[in-house]
Amino acid sequence: MEKTELYRRIADEADRGELVFPASAEVELRIKRALDDPDCSIDQAAKLIQADPLLAARVVAVANSVAYNRSGREITDVRQSVARLGFRTLRSLTMSLLVKQMSGQSGEPAHKALAQKLWEHTAHVAALSHVIARRVTHQDPETALFAGILHEVAGFYLISRAREIPELLTGDLSEWRGNGESVVGAALLKILEVPEGVATAIGAMWEGYLAIPPSSLGDTLLLAEELAPVASPLYWTPDAESAAAGKPQIEMALDEETLSSILAESAEEVQSLISALK
Repeated sequence: MEKTELYRRIADEADRGELVFPASAEVELRIKRALDDPDCSIDQAAKLIQADPLLAARVVAVANSVAYNRSGREITDVRQSVARLGFRTLRSLTMSLLVKQMSGQSGEPAHKALAQKLWEHTAHVAALSHVIARRVTHQDPETALFAGILHEVAGFYLISRAREIPELLTGDLSEWRGNGESVVGAALLKILEVPEGVATAIGAMWEGYLAIPPSSLGDTLLLAEELAPVASPLYWTPDAESAAAGKPQIEMALDEETLSSILAESAEEVQSLISALK
């Protein structure tokens, strides 16, 4: 079966609600839906998060990161962390764990290594999106963080299905970026109930057209993607590293002085978020 047909088959399954998630990811999905309830209180949210040790650890870590702890006052419990971060950031963190665990079904070492590299890339893009939104495109930073976390959701799902359909990750992956990612990704974003504005921005990032000057959420993701020091392993080609070295879209969008200033001023913040997200 041609890869394009495989991608369409997976997308059709997603459209029918037949996503195959590991049990751990299902837990995060239930927590995310609870957080979406406007009647969910801080105490209720804290209890839900405390029931998931991995998520609880991540929430406390992010609450103490430079990006969210301007006062430098460390907190050590989940409830205070929930209050500091707010529900929007909690949804992002819950989705980050869901996305990361989505690829956990495959026991193949090569698949696990691929998923780890893809998560490193995702963490960099999410953290950089948070900073770029505030300092360059003037988008909402929390929405940008959320979008950055989800921008590789289709890739993680691809890895998760490779145990069942090994040919998904064999041979040339160029069709994935050109066709598969947008087809499968759109279906996944819909079933995960991602807000339309975020889904549209991620779709724009997949298309790869950066506005000059950059101003949209899609532009934010594109800049973060180009600035990320860890490239997506699903996009690698023999010429990818040399092409990326020139950073042509960044050079058109930001002058060198502005870019250097942004990176220097935000370095600690980006690194703290990346460490917390990992």
